[in-house]
Amino acid sequence: MSDEAVSKEERILQVMYRVLIDVIKDTTTDPRLKHPLTDRTKEGIRDCLDLITARQAELAGASGREVGQERPHYADEPRKTVTVPIDLNALRRSKKPPEG
Repeated sequence: MSDEAVSKEERILQVMYRVLIDVIKDTTTDPRLKHPLTDRTKEGIRDCLDLITARQAELAGASGREVGQERPHYADEPRKTVTVPIDLNALRRSKKPPEG
């Protein structure tokens, strides 16, 4: 997706989402230790992530983009479409002259 196709609101949502994910990663502790964030804060982060995701889906739908297209895919994941390269020079050489 090009930068021109992404609205300011979408960019804000992307940055907020990344920052919240980074907070989660930075504060994740060993399960045996007390987590530095309170349960209320963790729930608030979950709620924010849910709201951000829902709004991103709304914006994608409003602009005609398919929501699932923006997610990363594994290299070995089966693709729904197949891209076939076409060598235009080979096509031009293989054309027969018109019969007449």
